[in-house]
Amino acid sequence: MKTLQKKLLLFLLIFPIGIFAQNTLKGVVLDGSSQQPLPSATIVIEGTNIVTSTDFDGNFSLPNLKKGQKLIFSYLGFKDQTLVYENQSTVKITLQEDTQELKDVVVIGYGSVKKKDATGSVTTMTSKNFVKGPVVAADQMIQGKVAGVQITNGGGAPGEGAEIRIRQGSSLKANNSPLFVIDGVPVAADNTGGRNPLATINQNDIESVTVLKDASATAIYGSRASNGVIIITTKKGKTGDLKVNYNGNVSLSEISTKVDVLSANQLRDYVNTFGSANQQALLGTANTDWQNEVYRKALGTDHNVSLSGGIDNITYRASVGLTDMNGILKRDNMNRATTGVALVGNFFDNHLKVELNNKTSVMKNNYSNRGAIGSAVSFDPTQNVKNPDGTYFEWNNQLAGRNPVALLEQFNNYGNNFRSLGNVQTEYKLHFLPELKLVANFGYDYTTGRSYGNSSPDYAYDVTDNYENKNYSRNRLMDLFFNYKRDINAINGSVELTAGYNYQNLEYYGSGLSVNNAVISNSAPYYNELNLQSFFGRAIVNLYDKYILTATYRRDGSSRFTENFRWGNFPSAAFAWKMDEESFIKNVSSISNLKLRLGWGITGQQDIGSFYPSQPTYLSSDAQAQYQFGNQFYTTVRPERYNPNLKWEETETRNIGLDFGFLNDRITGSVDVYEKRTKDLLAFIPNPPFFGFSNYDNYNIGKTKNQGIEIAAEVIPVKNDNFTLSIGGNITFQNSELTDLIDGAPGFGIETGGIAGGIGNNIQIQTVGYTPNSFFVYEQAYDNQGKPIDGVFIDRNGDGSITTADRYIYKKPSADIFYGFYTNLTYKNWDMSMSWRGSWGNYVYNNVDSNLGWSNQVLIRETDLGNAVTEILNTNFSSTSAERFQSDYYIQDASFVRLDNLTIGYNFEKFMSEKVSAKLSLGGQNLLLITDYKGIDPEVSGGIDNNIYPRPRIYTLGLNVNF
Repeated sequence: MKTLQKKLLLFLLIFPIGIFAQNTLKGVVLDGSSQQPLPSATIVIEGTNIVTSTDFDGNFSLPNLKKGQKLIFSYLGFKDQTLVYENQSTVKITLQEDTQELKDVVVIGYGSVKKKDATGSVTTMTSKNFVKGPVVAADQMIQGKVAGVQITNGGGAPGEGAEIRIRQGSSLKANNSPLFVIDGVPVAADNTGGRNPLATINQNDIESVTVLKDASATAIYGSRASNGVIIITTKKGKTGDLKVNYNGNVSLSEISTKVDVLSANQLRDYVNTFGSANQQALLGTANTDWQNEVYRKALGTDHNVSLSGGIDNITYRASVGLTDMNGILKRDNMNRATTGVALVGNFFDNHLKVELNNKTSVMKNNYSNRGAIGSAVSFDPTQNVKNPDGTYFEWNNQLAGRNPVALLEQFNNYGNNFRSLGNVQTEYKLHFLPELKLVANFGYDYTTGRSYGNSSPDYAYDVTDNYENKNYSRNRLMDLFFNYKRDINAINGSVELTAGYNYQNLEYYGSGLSVNNAVISNSAPYYNELNLQSFFGRAIVNLYDKYILTATYRRDGSSRFTENFRWGNFPSAAFAWKMDEESFIKNVSSISNLKLRLGWGITGQQDIGSFYPSQPTYLSSDAQAQYQFGNQFYTTVRPERYNPNLKWEETETRNIGLDFGFLNDRITGSVDVYEKRTKDLLAFIPNPPFFGFSNYDNYNIGKTKNQGIEIAAEVIPVKNDNFTLSIGGNITFQNSELTDLIDGAPGFGIETGGIAGGIGNNIQIQTVGYTPNSFFVYEQAYDNQGKPIDGVFIDRNGDGSITTADRYIYKKPSADIFYGFYTNLTYKNWDMSMSWRGSWGNYVYNNVDSNLGWSNQVLIRETDLGNAVTEILNTNFSSTSAERFQSDYYIQDASFVRLDNLTIGYNFEKFMSEKVSAKLSLGGQNLLLITDYKGIDPEVSGGIDNNIYPRPRIYTLGLNVNF
């Protein structure tokens, strides 16, 4: 009996201990593909606020665990894994990469968020979405791919720059280009000695391009963010063995369309019909196609090799690129060498992260004389390229047209450019408060450029013998900020706070000289400096993982303004409702994502070109403008224009958006509706008579309103192991209006849009009630056969004469609608991608026809002849009046649809060995253009077509190999 009682007593003592027994679990978290440890992986005990993370060796330890508790292991870019604790003492957890989550992480200003938690209008493009083919710059990679973003290349030269507009731009005369941020460094859009500043970053080094469109997303950048922000993130290494990648292509370019000009026989017929005896005697016997003489089929090559990997707590990536692209204009060439380095290190148990990035490029350009493009259209085709003695044929008249081949061969124009862009960023998580992260980012962007050239000594005309210009720029940046993020179980969500200080200083300086007939002319050295400083803050509150509130504030200062107007304040707020998390939708299996977004914000603009528009400055004379007293020459100075009351231009934006996904994201997309109102526009307008130091000056006048609807969608109708088909696209509806200009002057307008032909003629105007830069023209009169009558226009005001009062506003260069759509198809190892883009409702002034389509172009003098476009056969215009140049006859519909890219590829899973994979691709660019426009290309920046460098059709053979 006593023995039984002792056993029962012992049982009662041990039983509660067994019930409440708690143990410690130790283990390691590994990358499933590389079997390397994952530092800073998060482990959460489900249903509690207990959280820990792995050290840099992937190890962790969790004490006081109870049997049956669930542990959730997570790591950014990997799928979560759940473990039920069963009193084990050690465990090894292997996490698998989640490609979907990697795709859904978007970069925002001073941080990143998951796409499903983003509150602003943000679009991220990766290699999956990039435009294929021989692109050499980031802007070419996203052309036609993002709703609300319109990119117009400046022409068909290799590495040519582009006009980029996000939601139409906001300003009249200030910079309307977006802000580019490369690896955390805001860069200036200067092309010191180069073509396209974005071409200095090798396209193979770019991981993603994120476009911030509405003010709630961009306001954290304050100044320069009125026109949107484009964030370029370059590739980084991953933990694991060394990986080597080669990506290269060879391309063939050819001219796709030539200007329709009179052939040699057509010109002879015209001169013999309408010309004088002297002019008829000038006709030659040749049949020269000058466009064939200046254009060629051009080869291009691009090679890039990268090495990446990681050991322990350090990852690395390094790359080298070589690009050699010839333009279709003879002698035109761009040669580029690039290097890229990215190092990331984690120290002190992942509490300290150090990231180093550097992108360096050297570019050498041979700029063909683009005057040959116009001369090939306007030079007499009845003449030979060369005279019998081997010299180039030229007319014996300084006013005559120039031999286009001589312009190419007897002029040298070169440009060299060096650029180094980089940053060092440190992130430190406090040991005693790991939710708080301190960040310091130090960046720079240095460029040097040299443009130089000369002319052949035997060139027929007196021109500059040689010239040289040197330019330098220095952009230095410092960001200091903190980030605090904490999960709060009480609200089943989180709070994130960010605040900091930004300093950026930009310097530009240079000099130049030219030599003509042994006389040296030195241009005065220049030095300009711009300083920008800012304080910023952001708060993100996530409530119940359903309602997300974001508020930002930035206070910006710019040295462009005086002390009274130097600082601007730019707030924003946004709200997102994850409707798919609500109980009444969560159980609807067909809805995989549904989020409503509301955004509001104000952004600023101060980039008007001039560095000192608000401060009195003086310009000293050069050697040719000195004043003589006796035998001495003295340098003079003159005051420059300035406006001390100049202040920030401000843009207020409202945005409503809906993100959606149906049928397990087989159908995805977004819809955004926005309105932008800009006030205190920075405009360059005429001064009143006898006022100021110049005829024009900068002022804050006027208001604009931009509105738009953006729709983007993708459908995956077929997806299985062997076959996948996706179809997607975007379309943007937009309109803009100048709502106010000068109080008390409702009819006031600012003429703009200079054209070739006549003297000082403009074809566009900025006036209240119309789209900025609308065409301002005379109404052409027509006969009963519908042909335009030479020199006859409609008297619109009925006063009996044709005056400037008869001009009216007709059409505009900006499109009502622009769009892009694509198809991606994979079948086993084969893949095919095709992308189209186009616009509707945009018009272009055909300055080629207006300037080269009338009789004076051919028969202006008795000493020489020119050639004309075939339009002369339709009109035979001869009027020399300014009204003819400003006729609405030359305003033409420039709507178009273009097959931008078609690429077919084959993937070799085992290429020469089991550890090597490769992809071979064949593609074409600019394959088809459908348009009613009469010129060679309807895509013209600014809406005035005056002999654009033709966009070539390009065929590309590419090879990508992974070792």
